[in-house]
Formats: sequence, C-alpha cells, structure tokens
Amino acid sequence: MNVSSMFSRRVARVLVIVVLAVLLAFVALRSGPLAPVAVTVAPVESDALKPAVFGIGTIAARHLVSIGPVLPGRLGLIDVDVGDKVVAGQIIGNMDPVDLDDRVRSQEATIRRVQASVRESSARRELASSQLQRQERLYVARMVSEETLVARRQELAVADAALAAIREELARVRSEGAAANALRGNFDLTTPITGIVVRRNAEPGSTLIGRSVIDVVDPESLWINVRIDQATATGLAADLPAHIALRSRDGSILTGRVLRVEPTADSVTEEVLAKVVFTERPDPLPPLGELAEVTIDLPALAVAPWVPNAAIHRQGHQTGVWRIIDGDLAFVAIEPGRADLDGRVQVRKGLAVGDPIVVYSERVLTEGQRIRVVEHLPSLPR
Repeated sequence: MNVSSMFSRRVARVLVIVVLAVLLAFVALRSGPLAPVAVTVAPVESDALKPAVFGIGTIAARHLVSIGPVLPGRLGLIDVDVGDKVVAGQIIGNMDPVDLDDRVRSQEATIRRVQASVRESSARRELASSQLQRQERLYVARMVSEETLVARRQELAVADAALAAIREELARVRSEGAAANALRGNFDLTTPITGIVVRRNAEPGSTLIGRSVIDVVDPESLWINVRIDQATATGLAADLPAHIALRSRDGSILTGRVLRVEPTADSVTEEVLAKVVFTERPDPLPPLGELAEVTIDLPALAVAPWVPNAAIHRQGHQTGVWRIIDGDLAFVAIEPGRADLDGRVQVRKGLAVGDPIVVYSERVLTEGQRIRVVEHLPSLPR
C-alpha cells in the first residue's frame, strides 16, 4: 500500500468523524438536552380583576318544625303526607286519648261537687255569722252569758276555716281540670307554621315516646350552608351576590346572596362557613341535603398588572415568574395579590405592564437557559 492511498483513507476517516460530530452536535443542540426549550410568551396586562370564591354547600332550612305529642301515647290519625302544604293552625292529626276523656268528665263532676260544698260552707258561715251577731246583742242586754258568746265566735271561726279550705279545694280541682283540658287539647297535632311536609316519621297506631310525627319546613327559609377555603375567603361578607348550581338542575344557574358569614370557622377542614339564600325561591323546591356549587362574587379590585396563574413559579423561598430580558431568561420575584376564577393573578410588585413573561414551557426552566418562543406547545390543548 503506497503512502498516497493511506493518506486518502485517513482523510476520509477524519471527514466521516467530523461529519458525525457535526451531526451529533446539531442533534444535541436542536432536540437533545442542549436544545432550546420551547416556551409560550405573553405580555403583562393590566385590568380591574373581579375575584370570586367557590364553595360546596348543602340545602338546609332555617325554619324546620318537628310536630309531635307532648306526652307518650299512641298515634290515632294523621291527615297529611310528605309534600303536602299546610297552613299555620291546621290540625294535621291527633293522638289516641285512651281514657283521658273519661278523666276530664270525672274532673268536671268533681268540680261541680266541690262547688256545691262551697255553697254549703258559705251558708253555714252566714248562719254562724248571723247567730253571733244575735248573741252579741243579747249579751249587751245581759240576757246570755259570756260563755255562750265565746261559743258562737268559735263556731264562726270554724265556719270561716271550713269555707277557706273548701275554696282551696275548689281552686285545686279547677287547676286539675284545666290541666286535663289542656292535655286533651295537646292530643290534637297542630302545625305552628305555614309550609310543606318534608318528613313523616310515624303511622297511625304507632306508640310515640319522645318522637315527632311529621316535620314541616317553611319554603321561604331555604338556605345553603356553604364551606369556603379560608385561604381564599378574604373579602367575603354579607349581601355579596352568589351564583348557585344545584346538582339536580342540569346546568341552570340560580341567583342568590350571602345572608351572613358565620363567626366561627372549621379548624379541621380550614374552611369558612357562610349562609347563602336564594334571590327567588326555586320551583320545584330542591330536597333538603342536596349538594350545591356556589360561586360568590367579591368586590372588584383596583386596576393593576396581572399574570396568568400558570406563569407563577417558586424558586426556593421566592415566588416569581420567568421574564425575558434582552432575549435572555431570568427569574423575577413578584408579590402576588388576589386572583379570580379565570386564573388571573394580580401583581403588586415586581413587574410592569408589557413585560414579556413565560406562560408555559415544555420542561422545567433554569436561569440562563436557551429558549425558543412558539405560539403553542404541542402537549397543551388549544
């Protein structure tokens, strides 16, 4: 093999190696770990954000009345069922009085007997009083002895005591009679409010001991017990407008307002509790206990710069965004403020309107990393 042939082969090998090295470097710089990271960029904008808070709640009622007997007994009749409308003062059923009617009649007879005794004792007292007056006149005329006068005075005192005792007895039996009549009235089950029967807890013939027969709810008193994350509840107050999505309503949104924010929060779930009422009563009424998704509009903020929530990152103990400065990538610390439900976060410090920032990147960014600005990342939905 001559020298010229060997030299040619070496040159060819060197050329192949150089070409492969160039190709490898090209691939590494274009699609390998050294390739620029594809990012989407947007300028910082300014607007008056309208924050809102979101919470899950359940339908409840402020005025729910459980109607039942005041004493143990057997249910005799019930005239209403679940879903029926009732008005205040309506008798919806009664309890079996058993022997109570007989006891009432017996008490009335006792009252009449004691009243007769009162009349008899009054007559005896009047007789004793008139005899005493006669004896006093005779004693002044020295026609009767002092012992006779004393005896007549004792008879009057005895008559007075007997009359007082029988009058106390009359008061006692009258009180017992009134109690028996009141108890008899309590055997009629009466609704104290106008509303709708939501629960029937017993049937005729059931023995009730400390149990209600029906539950009545005032439809105008429906509200939602809403739980809201404490971290987002800043500014939550009464009378703020609310949008209510009931699970049973397909996509329809009802309007409401915050009635009050509870003074106590749930320390376990770290939630604030609020009561939200409907602006207009829903028709048909939702069942008690149904879940509802509630969005409450908070007062609008002042005009300020904002960035998408996706653009915010944490580097160590700092919160900030990746900003493009003269084509280079730099992490800029910011002081974020309130956010709305569209993912826009107010920026108090660190950025100015128009500053270009990275919103999305195809992988984690680092300081000084090469980037390639694209309109859309393939991995993200359009």
